[in-house]
Amino acid sequence: MIVASPSSLYADLDIEAELDAPLATHTWYGVGGRADLLLRPRSVSALGTLARRCHRDGIPLRVLGSGANLLVDDEGVDGVVVRLDQPAFTGVDFNADGQLERMRVHGGASMERLVQECARRGLRGLEQMAGIPASLGGAVRMNAGGKFGAIGDAIDAVAVIGPDGELRVYPRAELHFGYRETNVPVGVIAWASLRVQEDDPIACRERVKEIFAYKKSTQPMSANSAGCMFRNPMMPGGARESAGKLIDLAGLKGARVGGAFVSQEHGNFLAFDSVARQPSGRTDDMRRLVELVQERVQASFGVELETEVVFWRRGGRA
Repeated sequence: MIVASPSSLYADLDIEAELDAPLATHTWYGVGGRADLLLRPRSVSALGTLARRCHRDGIPLRVLGSGANLLVDDEGVDGVVVRLDQPAFTGVDFNADGQLERMRVHGGASMERLVQECARRGLRGLEQMAGIPASLGGAVRMNAGGKFGAIGDAIDAVAVIGPDGELRVYPRAELHFGYRETNVPVGVIAWASLRVQEDDPIACRERVKEIFAYKKSTQPMSANSAGCMFRNPMMPGGARESAGKLIDLAGLKGARVGGAFVSQEHGNFLAFDSVARQPSGRTDDMRRLVELVQERVQASFGVELETEVVFWRRGGRA
């Protein structure tokens, strides 16, 4: 949907607006088209009003976090893209409400910087997120994590701005965090309360370094990718199997479509050649490579690979 009169959505709100905004530079893949309308709210109230108006008018509203888990279609996206990079959405309130074991992290805050700052302060509880690029909101929405745990392990409460524009806080008792999924209600994650514990700062920093070193030794961290493309599937016997292992066994390492290829180092990393990462877009190459991998793994092992990476396109998400 193209916004016919975009200014009616935000003209009276404390929001920075950009029409026909390039998105490739905001994503780790560095490819893809433009957003019809990119908005940067400067307050929670402005974001709430915007969400309510978009819902009322049937306008798609997408949240752009760190761009580490996103592929934007070459033709761009319609509706409204929101970027929570203003101070109201990027802060961290350590010792929230005076409680040493709690901190409030706003939706646009960088998980990478948060992990490092917690280690510096001697706060234990987020080491499992070392080496995982994300904004807080994006990490919570997909329960991001890996071998050492997930963000859901530390969640105490989540605040969500719903489609009606109202801010609601959901305590841990009402939330479920599973493998790459949660039951956090639809809406924009404004902040989350995280549980931490005091510890020796040196020990915290060493643990973060240890986890990051493991990731660096097992994953192509320097590749032009967005991390793991696929979720680890559930096999017929009821156990999860490594998607990377299945891709390797299917003989797909090194497979290529245009500028997109399967990493030789880790089968679940689908990357772009450096020369292919141009704003003009090569997203279609990656989309076709994803389909090729899914078809081959399905034929070889009878399981369907689901993407972790989110695809944005006009009319919805692919």
